[in-house]
Amino acid sequence: MAAPTLVPTRHDWSVPEIEAVYTAPLLDLLLQAQQVHRACHPANQVQGCVLLSIKTGACPEDCAYCPQSARYTTDVAATPLLDVDDTLAAAARARDQGATRFCMGAAWRDAASGQQFERVLDMVRGVRALGMEACCTLGMLTQEQADALAEAGLSAYNHNLDTSREFYDSIITTRSYDERLETLARVRHAGVTVCSGGIIGMGEDRHDRYRLLRQLATLDPHPESVPINLLVAVDGTPLADRTAEDPLELVRMIATARVLMPRSHVRLSAGRLSLSDEAQVLCFMAGANSVFLGDTLLTTPNPEADEDRALFARVGIRLQPTPATSTDAAP
Repeated sequence: MAAPTLVPTRHDWSVPEIEAVYTAPLLDLLLQAQQVHRACHPANQVQGCVLLSIKTGACPEDCAYCPQSARYTTDVAATPLLDVDDTLAAAARARDQGATRFCMGAAWRDAASGQQFERVLDMVRGVRALGMEACCTLGMLTQEQADALAEAGLSAYNHNLDTSREFYDSIITTRSYDERLETLARVRHAGVTVCSGGIIGMGEDRHDRYRLLRQLATLDPHPESVPINLLVAVDGTPLADRTAEDPLELVRMIATARVLMPRSHVRLSAGRLSLSDEAQVLCFMAGANSVFLGDTLLTTPNPEADEDRALFARVGIRLQPTPATSTDAAP
């Protein structure tokens, strides 16, 4: 692997610069992204992650894309917080499947307190004891909660910005953009790595995508993990009738994220089931180096593990090996 110092890390990207990267001829963009990727990451390797919904539905927020909102009528049934033993059994299965990161998501606006939060801390400790990275997405955090998660050994905290500040109010009204950034700042202050990205296909235009990428790429340091999601239109949500996004826009989004944030894990996340094998390969060529394994991503469908293994075998991609010990986990 080439020396990472060959690729500078910048935090001063402008919107016009990002537009120039995003709109370059696609083959040129893919070449640039792959060169950056190979300078900073192992070639032909992706990290396998599994995302488990540990508390599902009945969320008070109005995120227009989300079937877990209590404001919409969807097929998602509300369930209480899982037991620690059930969660750790799922984490062990994920590890056996080849995952090195186990992500736990709870449909809360603000992370719960009291016994429920203590249960989540036990889950984090248990996942780390399995030798895996532990990631949580629990909604907004206080600094005290962020510090407690860090002390429990949390590897990463996911809190997506979703879209640009300018388009945000078209999608969500129950939590402000600044509140999202404040949670990210608390996570960073606690010493936990940051996982933050967005969704395309919600009706935003390209300029909103440039502005989202600029928001992420001007954070210092960059988020160690940048999930790029393709909208999964779910019946009962306000975005149920959105026209499917061009997969090449997802490729451009991933490639631009790779160029702007060269050392981050760029995660090919929700919406992968709608992609052809060829489109997925282009996403990996664009610099995606993480995927979610398993047939469910929170409450939306995801490719079966066997399908992923078959695709990886066909194109020569390997899963990131499991760390030797729980303290070896990368961001």
